[in-house]
Amino acid sequence: MNLRKILAALLAALSIFPAANAAEPTHVTHPDWSRDAVIYEVNTRQYTPEGTFNAFSRHIPRLKDLGVDILWFMPIHPISEKNRKGTLGSYYAVADYKAVNPEFGTMDDFKALVVKAHENGMKVLIDWVPNHTGCDNVWLTDHKDRYALNEKGEMFGPFDWTDTYKLDYSKPDTRSAMIDAMSFWLREADIDGFRCDVAGQVPVDFWNEARPALQQVKPDIFMLAEASEPPLQEYGFDMGYNWPMKDVFNAIAATHGQCTYIPQGETEPRKQPETHATAIPALVESQNKEYPAGTYLMNMITNHDLNSWEGTERQRLGNFTDAFAVLTYTLPGMPLIYTGQETGLNRALQFFEKDTPPDFSSNATTAFYKALNALKHTRSELKAGDAGAPMTVFATDNPDILVFERRQGDKAVVVGVNLSNKPASITYTGNSPTLSASLTDAITGSPLPRIPDALVPGGYFVITEN
Repeated sequence: MNLRKILAALLAALSIFPAANAAEPTHVTHPDWSRDAVIYEVNTRQYTPEGTFNAFSRHIPRLKDLGVDILWFMPIHPISEKNRKGTLGSYYAVADYKAVNPEFGTMDDFKALVVKAHENGMKVLIDWVPNHTGCDNVWLTDHKDRYALNEKGEMFGPFDWTDTYKLDYSKPDTRSAMIDAMSFWLREADIDGFRCDVAGQVPVDFWNEARPALQQVKPDIFMLAEASEPPLQEYGFDMGYNWPMKDVFNAIAATHGQCTYIPQGETEPRKQPETHATAIPALVESQNKEYPAGTYLMNMITNHDLNSWEGTERQRLGNFTDAFAVLTYTLPGMPLIYTGQETGLNRALQFFEKDTPPDFSSNATTAFYKALNALKHTRSELKAGDAGAPMTVFATDNPDILVFERRQGDKAVVVGVNLSNKPASITYTGNSPTLSASLTDAITGSPLPRIPDALVPGGYFVITEN
């Protein structure tokens, strides 16, 4: 082989590893497919009796029928054994960024799952753990210099995560190795993006560096940050967690005695600040000012952390659960469904052990979420980011009543919720919704003669015009 051919071969080999500084960060441009999407979190271990990729794959047609667009898989990597918690360990103590957990199957099994998801019109995100690794990660053999050290010169885990060691992003090698590992999954498994664990614990400038590098592999990548920090969503992430809205939901429910969850070691539900429905539009308004224009926030009533550690949605939100679920779909942002939520799972799934899977038999809860998913898909007013309509709130004389509209031209979605323990009439103190006679109940599909003027405790309405 002559010198020219050798150089060509080297350049070809290097081109599959995007350089960390290959492109300057640009403001996030969301993939078109994400605008009206519903995201679904998959807990592979607990999803089926087998707890495997192949067993989960049988659920893809059911989830397609439900109206799911994005599958987010909790970490699929091998789990470290050193300092392991419980029998099976935490998904978030990664032993090898470029391998799959044999508990779930093989790399070929996962690739086949991605292919099937794509064939059914779904996108696939994998949970990525960039802040720390498990205590026997393969990097520890030859790359201990990628890890942070405490004042004693020892590796350490953040918080109480004793099964992990924190990484050091002041080291260029840590950054390039992480981008290389993420690129591996885009190339080899054809995934569509990442949900990044505790993204706010990793420097913002790393994400600004990583996204353009990853887009060299897959231009329409989607990035979800487990964080509620606006700077992350300027250049790095399409969407962040709406933790503040979750906190408002919890506080409203607790204010009205709906929270029954008692944390381990305590004797009663935790106290929450007195909060009413009026706090919801106030938070939306502040977020509109605080976050980059067009950003997405992920709205939720549950997820794996909440379910396992902070109570089920019914324990935290009580009789307001369905009303809050409606809000996750109709407030600005993208709604999340967690494993079993679509059939009314009301127990915590174990985190470090194998548990009994949810019952996925279709029921009234399934029909409820199927209707909400159809609403999200068919109403352009509810699209995420700046493609959707703004939120117009109609003031009432009751701080526990929220009525708002999202309108585009002659089309509108009007939502009302009663977040109190008493039946309430709706009395407007200013403008009120003015809709045509062509009104439909978005949940039942039935025509309506008018907008309701009263709601039962925890009641709601979702009405579409035209």
